[in-house]
Amino acid sequence: MDNIINNVDAYWSRSAEDNLNTLKAKPGGLTGNEAQNRLLSYGFNLTAQSSAYSGFRLFLQQFKSPITLMLLGASILSFFLGDPTDAVIIFIIVGISSMLGFWQEKSAGDAVKKLLSLVEIKATVLRDEQPQEIPLKNIVPGDIIILNAGDLVPADCFLITSNELFTNEAAFTGEGFPVEKKAGAIPADSPLAARSNVLFMGSNVISGTANALAVKTGLKTEFGHISAELKKAQPETDFEKGIRHLGYLLMQITTIMLVVIFFVNALMHKPVLDSFLFALALAVGLTPQLLPAIISVNLAKGARQMARQKVIVKRLSAIESLGSMNVLCSDKTGTLTEGIVTLNEALDVFGKPSQDVLFYAGVNAALQQGFKNPIDDAIMQKAPHETTGLKRVDEIPYDFIRKRLSILSTLPNGNTLVVKGALNNILEVCTQVKTTNDAVENIDKYLSSIQKQCKQFSDNGYRTLGMAVKEMPGITTINRTDEVGLTFIGFLTFYDPVKADAAAIIKQLQDLGISLKVITGDNALVAKHIGQMIGLESPVILSGKEMHTMSDDALFSRVNKIQIFAEIEPDQKERIILSLKKSGMVTGYMGDGINDANALHAADVGISVNTAVDVAKEAADLVLLDKDLSVLINGVKEGRRVFTNTIKYIFMATSANFGNMFSMAGASLLLPFLPLLPKQILLTNLLTDFPSMAIATDNIDIKDSLRPRQWDIRFIKKFIVWFGILSSVFDYLTFGVLLHFLKAGEHEFQTGWFLESVVSATLIVLVVRTRNAFYKSRPGKYLLIATLFIAGFVLLIPVLPFAATMGFVPVPPVFYMAMLVIVLLYLVSAEIFKKFFFKHFAKE
Repeated sequence: MDNIINNVDAYWSRSAEDNLNTLKAKPGGLTGNEAQNRLLSYGFNLTAQSSAYSGFRLFLQQFKSPITLMLLGASILSFFLGDPTDAVIIFIIVGISSMLGFWQEKSAGDAVKKLLSLVEIKATVLRDEQPQEIPLKNIVPGDIIILNAGDLVPADCFLITSNELFTNEAAFTGEGFPVEKKAGAIPADSPLAARSNVLFMGSNVISGTANALAVKTGLKTEFGHISAELKKAQPETDFEKGIRHLGYLLMQITTIMLVVIFFVNALMHKPVLDSFLFALALAVGLTPQLLPAIISVNLAKGARQMARQKVIVKRLSAIESLGSMNVLCSDKTGTLTEGIVTLNEALDVFGKPSQDVLFYAGVNAALQQGFKNPIDDAIMQKAPHETTGLKRVDEIPYDFIRKRLSILSTLPNGNTLVVKGALNNILEVCTQVKTTNDAVENIDKYLSSIQKQCKQFSDNGYRTLGMAVKEMPGITTINRTDEVGLTFIGFLTFYDPVKADAAAIIKQLQDLGISLKVITGDNALVAKHIGQMIGLESPVILSGKEMHTMSDDALFSRVNKIQIFAEIEPDQKERIILSLKKSGMVTGYMGDGINDANALHAADVGISVNTAVDVAKEAADLVLLDKDLSVLINGVKEGRRVFTNTIKYIFMATSANFGNMFSMAGASLLLPFLPLLPKQILLTNLLTDFPSMAIATDNIDIKDSLRPRQWDIRFIKKFIVWFGILSSVFDYLTFGVLLHFLKAGEHEFQTGWFLESVVSATLIVLVVRTRNAFYKSRPGKYLLIATLFIAGFVLLIPVLPFAATMGFVPVPPVFYMAMLVIVLLYLVSAEIFKKFFFKHFAKE
């Protein structure tokens, strides 16, 4: 079977028959059995490398921290230098911590894969001579693929037949201009950009139709060869930038502390290896080791919750961006309106109902074989039955440049070109107009009347298209040059009722701190009418024509004041999004059309729907199973819950860890022994991280879901420092009790401080998880159970069988009483201090 692929070099220079024979394929497609055998031979049609070992790689990633690797290396050295017990214990603790992270991230990844299968993109192929929809990954060489406007090209293909086919090959050329494709052999030495009979995987159909033969799939495609370079990295989200900056901050502090503590302890003549292990363990303790896992679990749980709300998440980090979003750009169709387009009337040039116009509209809608759309469906609902038996001779499919759809049909008076499209685009190719009694006159004296009627239709909220015809007896093929000298015959007016709850939904978005901006191709008058119906009394409107004359700086200065963008061309959508982002807005874009892909890519959050064309679904970060803004509102709230709970973990882990580690570093300089052994530090870190695994299930305060949530690294730094200092104060209070009142020795001190450190760091979770008083905010059930369980378990450790191995000894009951008082004082102080801190440092 591999020999088939090896024999298709320069396939663009061969005839369709030669390529079909070489690939042992037929115009009617492969049989089901042939396709299955080829799938087994060639593998799935994927450009990414096999993920068979992804689980193993994910496990190895748990050890990617240089500090963790140094700690394990030092432990190995300790093992061979005569201290095997401590080395084994350190290995076990690091292993358990890494397994927790691996398990959490693996479970999260598996859950997301299941959700993505709900919005899997499919291709239409001929199998057993019948059209079938199959997942893109199941395409094999020899498949006959049926392509229409909006479809992704799923493999490198040779054109068998095509009709006015234009594709977007920006991934290869860097240019977004449509590329015309035609069937027919070309020279073997044609460069990639000149192969007009080849469709490349990774491109998409802008307009036209085609049947194509899949020649190469997966990594053998041109896209597969250069996929590493082609795959445009997703822009880093605000949250991801924050996490990266936090990582840099922690690494700087950790490195300084590691070096200083090691050398000071060595200068104090403490054992060098123990000092090194102690410094490394401190460094590990400073690092929120489970942060990647906590983020993954938070996002995966958010994705599952959003799936229940009919929102499928394709890119997990988009959930946090959704929580930060403060501007949403959307078309009106199906979001603010019902999305059910209805033909209002077919009218002649004088604005009177016309059966002739309705008949020709029915011919155009019934015979077109390109992209199916709601307008044609609406026409067919009212078109006369006589249109169903007519014959299509040829077609020029609709595209977003001409904005026309032309059908050559055999009618009683001979072959006739029937054209439907945007009114101005129809008028520009008409020279005549049909008046009373089928009379034909020059169009010039009627243009003013036609435009005046269009304005009246638009003022009443109707979308208006034009109809034109041209008799072409004896002609059997047409192209764009034939769209001249047409006769204008009348109007088609359509309406799409505004949703009853549209105004209420916009109010909900505003209450969530999100402003809605409508981007539509409809003219300004229709857009204004819709705006008024949804509660925008005097909407600020900018037209596409005005945008053409504006510089980027001029658009930047006005973009936030505009509520409706009307008569917008496809390439202007991305410009609007980029301008909003430049102004500091976290911008979402909702689109489902062929021309929405660039804007979806450019937005912080690209949102599409399950009924969208393939190229839009592929570009989106989120896919709605229902095209309804109320569905998205629930997703926004979930995004804010995820964001809030992730920040909670950072607050909890870093503030408590910093306090404990600073205290430990100071104590190590004052005491003749190490305040905690390296293995005890790692156990502290493991136990305090355990409750954090339940943070994804925690409740959030209502206030946290009402406004966009954005990353504030300065605020986090202040929180870490101030609460770290507060934590250290009570650590030193514990030192005083242990050394001066209980006269604790080395092992008693280490045990006592270990107990106080873990209990206080665990219980403080209940305070820092909310801005409100902790008793006014109910924690999640699993977080509360995990917190209390760890606090109780830690108190028993000194009497458990493994205590001696860990270096712990029983402590007197009086210490437990003293520790209880210290922890209670710490929690009360933290509650008081929290109120002061948020009042003076929080932005809201």
